[in-house]
Amino acid sequence: MKSFTYERAASVEAAAKAAASVQGARFIAGGTNLIDLMKLQIETPTHLVDVNHLGLDRIERTTEGGLRIGALVRNTDLAADKTVRRDYAVLSRALVAGASGQLRNKATTGGNLLQRTRCPYFYDTRMPCNKRKPGTGCGAMEGMSRSLAILGVSDACIAQHPSDMAVAMRLLDAQVDTMDADGVARSIPIADFYLLPGDTPNRETVLKQGELITSVTLPKPVGGTHVYRKVRDRASYAFALVSVGAIFGEDGTARFAFGGIGARPWRTQAADAAAPHGARAVTDAVLADARTTPHNDFKKPLVERILASLYRQQEERA
Repeated sequence: MKSFTYERAASVEAAAKAAASVQGARFIAGGTNLIDLMKLQIETPTHLVDVNHLGLDRIERTTEGGLRIGALVRNTDLAADKTVRRDYAVLSRALVAGASGQLRNKATTGGNLLQRTRCPYFYDTRMPCNKRKPGTGCGAMEGMSRSLAILGVSDACIAQHPSDMAVAMRLLDAQVDTMDADGVARSIPIADFYLLPGDTPNRETVLKQGELITSVTLPKPVGGTHVYRKVRDRASYAFALVSVGAIFGEDGTARFAFGGIGARPWRTQAADAAAPHGARAVTDAVLADARTTPHNDFKKPLVERILASLYRQQEERA
């Protein structure tokens, strides 16, 4: 492991300033992803800013009737929160589907949003990876790409976004609240938070250097039936091949968000609009621009089968 310096921030403002003032600085909270990447020398921060003691670990109602989730709320606590389980059940179910109990006890809301891809070529420093080292190429293009993305990809990168929680947050139209080194706060719609790879897959979000996630805000509950279905190679501690978060309304409408198939948590208005016409119509809408390889082409029929299963389940409830 390469040498680095460390400080424990005393305030949100101090944390943002510290991270912005040192080239190569990183925030650290649970460390469930960052520490692994440091061990592999994929991430080599020069300075770590510990944000664990900033009081960002509360879940509170907003004046608009929504919910504000502190960036340091642990995944276990968020999944178990009574309000989340009642009003935002898809979020609770997505969290429980992710990682393991031990990791969920440490992982934070902010860190979950910022976790890096699990593309095997990103993790293998012997292989070319534009996300890890810009300009080196993408080993996955001609390699094993079974787990990788089929939506939002580019000639530079076909890595998939790994977060289950972010899929649910996208479905719920969350806002990501931040503060930068100048003390300027902003609220970023999660639809705009993640960047597609394009020619710069190393840039994954719109965050600036030193900009700290302070909370995630959910709007008022939308009601309906919340489901999260995750298909993976084993029953636990595995990332999604395809996941679907859905909220079915009593009037035949529905909204969908997808994981495992996109370069970011994937949601389209076309898929939501196709909801009254059934699983095949939603599949056609969401996969209209899919770009597959011989290894991951199976994800297209898998999306339809998952959606068909969710529709059958909804009919049985009705």
